[in-house]
Amino acid sequence: MNETASLEAFDLLLIGGGHAQLAVLKDWIDNGLPVERAALIDPASHARYSGTVPGIISGQHDVAHGLVDLARLCERAGIAFVRDRAVAIDPDAREVTLGEGERVSFRIASIDTGGVGQAARVLGTSDKLLDVRPIAAFIERWHEIAAQVNGKPLNVAVIGGGAGGAELAFAIRNAKGMMPAPQVALIAGSAGLLPDLGSWVRGLAERELERQGIPLIEEDAAFENGALTVSGQTLEPVDLVIAAVGSGAPQWPGAGGLATDKQGFIAVDQYQRSTSHPHILASGDVAQRMDRRIPHAGVHAVHTGPILAGNLRALAEGREPAASYTPRPASLYLLSTGRGEAIASYGWLGAQGAWAARWKEAIDKRWLDQYG
Repeated sequence: MNETASLEAFDLLLIGGGHAQLAVLKDWIDNGLPVERAALIDPASHARYSGTVPGIISGQHDVAHGLVDLARLCERAGIAFVRDRAVAIDPDAREVTLGEGERVSFRIASIDTGGVGQAARVLGTSDKLLDVRPIAAFIERWHEIAAQVNGKPLNVAVIGGGAGGAELAFAIRNAKGMMPAPQVALIAGSAGLLPDLGSWVRGLAERELERQGIPLIEEDAAFENGALTVSGQTLEPVDLVIAAVGSGAPQWPGAGGLATDKQGFIAVDQYQRSTSHPHILASGDVAQRMDRRIPHAGVHAVHTGPILAGNLRALAEGREPAASYTPRPASLYLLSTGRGEAIASYGWLGAQGAWAARWKEAIDKRWLDQYG
């Protein structure tokens, strides 16, 4: 329910407190509201910065690290905060339906709710399966499981060979307070380990996995008759299967009539506008650019934020949006090894050391301090 104002019509409605949407709030705090009435809708009072998740799982940081207080940001920006979830949209009527049945109207909307978990669709169902999405539920469940470990090593399979899967495998292997240490296997799938990064970085990650005793399996896994299998061979015994297989698209944007790509993500142009309804913008994991391929990754969501803020201000003031996010030829990735080091990746270059971990901490802190 709305914690600060009655549910009415808004000139500008932010749906979801994703990384890009936080930059919009900061713009409004720094430069003033471009409209008379605006609101943010999100089911949580705090947003989680995804870059801090491996450190929380390993025990390097407490669970509160990396949280951004959405209600406080909204208060500072002078807008309403509606703590609820969008479940339907009518883009022609310019209305959103919330989980409790309330309907909110808008003139302009921006959607950054993130994607949804798709582990069961990709791997099949099992009581052992834990999807990393939604992140808040994943962190809560992990801590419940970790607290129950008593003298027997937890056998964990991490599914997903991207940066998120690799970092989680390292984090779980080094989880503080779990005695004995968890036994972890990383199942990267047929795409292999870190397929979007360079061979130098892949080599560093492979050697680090070997040093930490984390087997790497570069084949696709699935549940068959309740057992985790690869190429028809069981990997049991496995106590927990953590899926870092990327985000899926929520159904409600496409069901409401917004144009989507083949996977169901909101189709947007170079200005983050819906290709079917230009009074609606979208960014982050819920959206997909149609003019060029931009992977769903936190680094791109963060850099899209200021662009989104400028284009929303332009629309609110009756101007055409003119800014577009163009990724650099190479992006910086810093992958924590869970042991006080990180692996740095930039283009074809790769390096590893404690200095990279300190660099990652400094970058994360600088980003979070914007919203403190």
